[in-house]
Amino acid sequence: MLNILLYKPLIPHNTGNIIRLCVNIGANLHLIRPYGFELDNKHLRRAGLDYLDFSIVNEYESVDEYIEKNNINLDRIFAVTSKSENIYTDQIYINNDTFLFGQEDLGLPKSIIKVIPKNILIPMQPNNRSLNLSNSVSIVCYEAWRQLSFKKL
Repeated sequence: MLNILLYKPLIPHNTGNIIRLCVNIGANLHLIRPYGFELDNKHLRRAGLDYLDFSIVNEYESVDEYIEKNNINLDRIFAVTSKSENIYTDQIYINNDTFLFGQEDLGLPKSIIKVIPKNILIPMQPNNRSLNLSNSVSIVCYEAWRQLSFKKL
């Protein structure tokens, strides 16, 4: 099972889409507070459709709390950032890996990127800032799930 860790997400539609993705690929969703919305937000529910009823969303106050509570090996966290030179498809993923994504407007803070030893990039055309958060999560997680032979729970 893969772990998706969202750092202070802002847009309920994105998180709703990611909840739906998690249910479909068997991933765990973890959220770092604060959010730019309430978890009972109507936009979150609309984007997540009826998948919200099948999902488990874990909440934390910090990345450190997530690592500590889940006994996570730092070497198995992949920070997804446009500041990396390591293309996401060039990595080897294993079961229980964590993919850390930043806020829609600012990405991940430098202080977090410095602490996470592995960071990955989704290539884009020059002079583009970023992809939509839920699209980025889908791209990276489907590659990881593909490497795991699309194993079902």
